[in-house]
Amino acid sequence: MNVHEKINYVEFPAKDIEATKAFFSVAFNWSFTDYGPEYTAFSGEGLDGGFFKSDLISSTTSGSALIVFYSKALEETQTKITAAGGTIIKPIFSFPGGRRFHFSDPSGNEYAVWSDVGL
Repeated sequence: MNVHEKINYVEFPAKDIEATKAFFSVAFNWSFTDYGPEYTAFSGEGLDGGFFKSDLISSTTSGSALIVFYSKALEETQTKITAAGGTIIKPIFSFPGGRRFHFSDPSGNEYAVWSDVGL
């Protein structure tokens, strides 16, 4: 449902759209709708969005916003991400209220996963 003046959609760059789709399909069981060879969209994953063909990356080191996933089983999610071809760029660490790690997808975009379970 579209809500007036609320965040509705997010788009990410992807150097390799097929590899990015394969990664999110395996790691998080996402499905995609392609809109030509340079754009693919996902929905029903907490926030709808898409990936567009680009050599750029989304990273906090360049001032990008950080998309953070939630997990009830942090280590299990980390294992799924690495098995799917993701790279852990910040190992699990504690912060006030939980624990988290950061990873990159095959295109180099940075994300994080956090949990408040097992504190």
